[in-house]
Amino acid sequence: MENKKLKLTVSGKSKKNLKNFTTSNTQTKRSVVIGKSQNRFDKKGSSFRQTKPSFVNKISSNQNDFEKRKLAEQRATKRLKDEGNLKDKKHKIGLKKREVKLTVSRALSDEIEARERSLASVKRAREKENKSQNKDQSKDNLKPIKRDVNIPEAITVRELANRMAEQSSNVIKHLFGMGVTVTINQTLAADTAEYLVKEFGHNPIREEKAEEIIQKIKASRTENLKNRPPIITVMGHVDHGKTSVLDVLRSANVVSGEFGGITQHIGAYQIDSQGNKLTFIDTPGHAAFTEMRARGSKLTDLVVLVVAADDGVKPQTVESIKHAKAANVPIVVAINKCDLPEADPQKIKNQLLEHELIAEDLSGDTLMVEISTKTKKNLDKLVESIILQAEILDLKTDFESKATGIVLESKIDIGRGPVANIIVTTGTLKKGDFFVSGLKWGKVRAIINDMGQNIDEASPSTPVEILGINGASKAGDDFIVLETEKEAKTLSENRAQENKEGKNPLSFATQESAFSNNLSKELNLIIKSDVHGSSEAIKNAISQIKHDEVKPKIILADIGMVTETDVTLAKASNAVLVAFNVKPSKEAKKLAEDEKIKISSYNIIYEVLDFIKKKMSGLLSPDLQEKITGTAQILEIFKVSGAGKVAGSKVTEGEINSTSDVRIIRDGAIIYTGKVSSIFREKNQVKQVNGGQECGITVKDYMDFQKNDTIEAFSVTSTERSI
Repeated sequence: MENKKLKLTVSGKSKKNLKNFTTSNTQTKRSVVIGKSQNRFDKKGSSFRQTKPSFVNKISSNQNDFEKRKLAEQRATKRLKDEGNLKDKKHKIGLKKREVKLTVSRALSDEIEARERSLASVKRAREKENKSQNKDQSKDNLKPIKRDVNIPEAITVRELANRMAEQSSNVIKHLFGMGVTVTINQTLAADTAEYLVKEFGHNPIREEKAEEIIQKIKASRTENLKNRPPIITVMGHVDHGKTSVLDVLRSANVVSGEFGGITQHIGAYQIDSQGNKLTFIDTPGHAAFTEMRARGSKLTDLVVLVVAADDGVKPQTVESIKHAKAANVPIVVAINKCDLPEADPQKIKNQLLEHELIAEDLSGDTLMVEISTKTKKNLDKLVESIILQAEILDLKTDFESKATGIVLESKIDIGRGPVANIIVTTGTLKKGDFFVSGLKWGKVRAIINDMGQNIDEASPSTPVEILGINGASKAGDDFIVLETEKEAKTLSENRAQENKEGKNPLSFATQESAFSNNLSKELNLIIKSDVHGSSEAIKNAISQIKHDEVKPKIILADIGMVTETDVTLAKASNAVLVAFNVKPSKEAKKLAEDEKIKISSYNIIYEVLDFIKKKMSGLLSPDLQEKITGTAQILEIFKVSGAGKVAGSKVTEGEINSTSDVRIIRDGAIIYTGKVSSIFREKNQVKQVNGGQECGITVKDYMDFQKNDTIEAFSVTSTERSI
């Protein structure tokens, strides 16, 4: 049997040197190998198997070495117990007697553990130092940072705190300390916001107003001036032939596309005549479209005033003249329908003299052309007059700069989304341009001309339809192209914020309003229309309906089809739902049927107004008219069994019926009003008593008759009123 070595692992240091031990090559640094003497059972012929020696026999053969080792372990254990110096914290807690017992290898590895512990302490010290340095750095990083804070004209507490990177609660606390109680959504003035920014250690920067920025942008675009086509607005009274004139010039039939034969939208067209481009704007003539006509006159370079030769100057004609003069633009008068036998152009010229429009043949400076759209008489002369007047104006603008324009109309188209009809006034509009229009912004996705063709760009004085706006803009809003999306979005947000703060949501009661008559009824209205211009016209027309007892109240006026939300709102507010040139969706129609909400659809604006007036008239109390039919004087009071007190009376005037309404009058004061119960004459019940006859009268629920009381019979008739 080979010499084998028994391995024992210990964790202490022995003061007694042991012989016959070496370090194991295959074990850890703490392992030692104690040499053993030759096994006495190695000899041949042994009854024990060499491959599996008994551990008990091995110990028995090395009993002396075992006793030495045991003695060393006991001494080391006693020494550690006396010193009580256990370095390992885990062995300190819940240590048991058998856990205190050391082995030889533990006694020998004490120096190695001491070295390792010293290295660990150095490592911990370094880590502690690094932590303290990191804390100092974090403290340095937490030092307040001075920021540049942009301050608009009005800003909410939340937005101001976000721009300063401060907590909203701290801002509110600071204001509270100043004696100002605010909420997180409350608006602060620019001066207050600037003061707060300084108090928090930041640098305030006042922002320019959105309109100031826009004016600077417009002012900077005045280079590369070239001649542009004139913008002509066709104005006049309803049914005088404005659209018919344009039809002939465009060789198109637009009137057939308008309900009732009247124009209800602003239409813009561009024609080529004699090598010259002319842009025409067709405005409605109905009284409700005052805003549209005013908008057209502000945009135009020249006004063509259409007056029917058989009808003369009408209210909308006068209004158009006023709009044109207010805009300070020249007027060309087109006297239409001169082919009719009753036409009298000279009469029209004389009527226009009252409004300071003097024809050239009357030594004036106003161009007047007698035309006929049916026979196309003098239409070429009308065009020549327009071109001549445009040449005198010498219209020039910048073609190379970013485009600006004015929104003529806007709508929400199913499938295409919000659509805006604009006229480019300066620069060239291109696909992909970022723009702002009123409170909306967007990117030009498509440009469509008046012929329905997709184009890539639009030059000045060109009417186009654009797609890509993020909402329906308001008719009359400006249209400005900017360099980047960020500029467009920021400018739109600033405008929206300024517009929001410009409105005062709070209303304060005055002494006059507190004691005013608040008994007037209201007719709630929800108006849905196809385009913004129509919605605007309807709202303005409704606002002109005045009455002391009933008032129209528009809850919602929007564009687009009637939706389920509109029906729900109509039910909740008990409102009348009106659809103008739009239809309800299938879901809205079904919901309206289920909720018994009527959707009133119209295509002509004056029909809408008549409907609203009728609805308002239904809320008026009927007109009551009272007529006295007879009077009787009470002479005596009788008690009749079964009938109670009976007033013995004499009819002095008229007649009294058994169904008459009566009043009991005493000393000139009405003390009771009721109905006749029965009339007796000579103990017989009758239906009627005439003047001069005596009778007995009983009144329902009244018996307190006295002599000399007057019984007055009367009748009431009610008459429905209308606005």
